[in-house]
Amino acid sequence: MAAFLQLWGCKSEGQIKTGDKIPVFSLQDQDGKTFDVSTVLGKQPLVIYFYPKDETSVCTKEACSFRDSYQDFQKYGALVIGISSDNVASHRSFATHHNLPFTLLSDPKNEVRKLFGVPKTFVIPGRVTYIVDKNGVVVHEFNSMRDGEKHVTESLAALQKLK
Repeated sequence: MAAFLQLWGCKSEGQIKTGDKIPVFSLQDQDGKTFDVSTVLGKQPLVIYFYPKDETSVCTKEACSFRDSYQDFQKYGALVIGISSDNVASHRSFATHHNLPFTLLSDPKNEVRKLFGVPKTFVIPGRVTYIVDKNGVVVHEFNSMRDGEKHVTESLAALQKLK
């Protein structure tokens, strides 16, 4: 039964969870610049969302939902960061095509995904969002493969509690 639950996106043993500090990492953003998370820790809350693939149906709905609520995230001073294994050029195209105002990071070897312990659903990379306080501690996590837009409402509710 546990293996069945894990296939459907439940927590893996090594998954970062509420109360954990996030690992320090750096990846290239959609502009080819290196983003180092340690440069923003201590300054602002983070919304880090892992998603499977640029330009797929649920991933596009999720990204556009983050875009449409971007001003709300700014009110909370939160930095929104999307991470997938797509390359920099794919992220640049995805961000341009959908007017995404936030950072997309390329994790081609899934190294950061593994650091966070994001589970897979069958062979599809998981869709998990972490809300992180300015000290780098996860205050909320949300895991849903099918409901991309709910990642946004969950994130905003968690940020509101931080205030």
